[in-house]
Amino acid sequence: MHNPEKNLKIIETFKVPLLEKKTRLQDLAPGMFKHIPTKSAVKKALKNKLVKINGISVNSGTFLLGGEIIELYQSNTEKNKPKIDIQLEVVFEDDYLALVNKPAGITVSGNKKWTLENALSSHLKKSSQPDALLNPEPIHRLDHPTSGILLIGKTANSVIQLNKLFENKNIQKTYFAVTIGKMVSEGQIDTPIDDKVSSTKYKVLATEASEKFDFLNLVALYPKTGRKHQIRKHLASLGTPILGDSIYCEENKLLKGNGLYLHAASLEFFHPFTQENVLFKAMITKKFQRLFPSFRF
Repeated sequence: MHNPEKNLKIIETFKVPLLEKKTRLQDLAPGMFKHIPTKSAVKKALKNKLVKINGISVNSGTFLLGGEIIELYQSNTEKNKPKIDIQLEVVFEDDYLALVNKPAGITVSGNKKWTLENALSSHLKKSSQPDALLNPEPIHRLDHPTSGILLIGKTANSVIQLNKLFENKNIQKTYFAVTIGKMVSEGQIDTPIDDKVSSTKYKVLATEASEKFDFLNLVALYPKTGRKHQIRKHLASLGTPILGDSIYCEENKLLKGNGLYLHAASLEFFHPFTQENVLFKAMITKKFQRLFPSFRF
């Protein structure tokens, strides 16, 4: 009979310090291990029975009192995680992080095989750092139909540091979109999303007359917050939805066949390990250039 325990090996051990009061494992675990630095990674490890306390498998609701020995295991079969081969432009890569140009029409991560995350190890060099991740981890998300630049962590510590940059709003993001209708030249949209503060600055870069849509605008967008579908919802709230948006466009304005005209163009931030201010850009797709041939991207 197959024994799954034989496929496990200990990769980290942590002794819980004396606690003032009993604490749930899920509240203490993030940051405990270098190999699983985020809450989602901890949740996944617990689900896969890769965390043990005093040699016994536990769940996220287990209480800790202090003094426990917590072991993190790695499956020897983890290398068999599904790998997919897609065309993926690597914009930049070093020993700590990478930036890739995500194609439209692929999901960043999830339980399905066809995700960008499952293509990363085939396109990126393995980090030589001691806390190198077996599978590089996307730091943020782009919608399935959105193309553009995506930040990847290659080590456990870089995932922690890059997540902090996002949490502290120390990463400047620029998007390009094509919108339908007449727009003022620039502005800021502060419409709350899901009752949460949300803010997006925008600037119209070019406008073309359109027989079907009256006007099409090439717009640069600078989101200050990162709510789900923020840019799409904010532009739709002005009555100028993004071209090809199957969710937020009215049926009579929907353009089918070319996808969503939204592209994550650049990320600017201080590299947490080299301390350099870096600006990375993802080449825009040809469908934008066809609509605005005279604009220099």
